[in-house]
Amino acid sequence: MSRVLIVEDNTDLSLGLRNNLEIDGHDVEVADDGTSGLELARKLRPDLVILDLMLPGTDGFRVLRALRTEGFTMPILILTARGEEADKVRGLRLGADDYVTKPFGLLELLARVDVLLRRTTRRSIERFGEVEVDPAVRTVTLRGRPVDLAPKEFDLLVALLGRDGSVVSRLALLREVWGYSDDVVSRTVDTHIAELRRKLEDDASTPRHIVTVRKAGYRIQK
Repeated sequence: MSRVLIVEDNTDLSLGLRNNLEIDGHDVEVADDGTSGLELARKLRPDLVILDLMLPGTDGFRVLRALRTEGFTMPILILTARGEEADKVRGLRLGADDYVTKPFGLLELLARVDVLLRRTTRRSIERFGEVEVDPAVRTVTLRGRPVDLAPKEFDLLVALLGRDGSVVSRLALLREVWGYSDDVVSRTVDTHIAELRRKLEDDASTPRHIVTVRKAGYRIQK
């Protein structure tokens, strides 16, 4: 059973989320302001935080920044009515793992929660070449030295590793890692793949492990 903390000042919304998450088998705690939400996160160390941005007391950005500064690595899903791109980018740069704008589809939100929890509950260390990836604590090392990956770079790497060497299409990666629901045209995956190669391959121009499969997608070659 996973423990989920909801930090949301809309009582009806938090109650509905709590009921549905409990039906899915999660243990749920709720805070209705940023200050108590931060205190509960520190005390309970939940497996996932669902965090509103517009909160009384301490706003969601400050809660997010505090948790990441203090070393908490649990996934954080921002849930907010603020859909401006600048707010989304700021949240992701502060360490959020996903971002859902109100109004939202309940089934989609629950699916995103499941994806985030699956990523962090895989306990085995993944290896390819001289790279080691620990999904549980979101760390990557190359020849024993830590490598700093952006949150979405790490999520993309874990998504590829989760396919055990099979090819994953760009569209599948966009849907799983970024939550895109439509057939979109985007260079987002290619850009993040290039960064992974730069950080993890000996020669990014001729990668041995993060491999392109022409007209199909990408895969990890161990």
